[in-house]
Amino acid sequence: MPARSVKVTAFDWHSGDITSDTAITQLYRNTQKVRRFFVAECGSEFKFDRPFMAWLKTAVGKTMGDAVEEWRRRETTRRQT
Repeated sequence: MPARSVKVTAFDWHSGDITSDTAITQLYRNTQKVRRFFVAECGSEFKFDRPFMAWLKTAVGKTMGDAVEEWRRRETTRRQT
């Protein structure tokens, strides 16, 4: 999959509207609003874990849709082991 060019700007992770197109910024935070987004996109089995949180901190410029895909990939791999 080709890399997407995403303009990274400031974003309020506590009150901003989070969509699949929302860019992950250097100031990304695991807020309750972010958790609600992931539960809506990934299902009630969504949980933050340390490796995924670390991935989010290094994913500047990717989108929340990319993060959903990464969580699903990790969850599929975890279930297969």
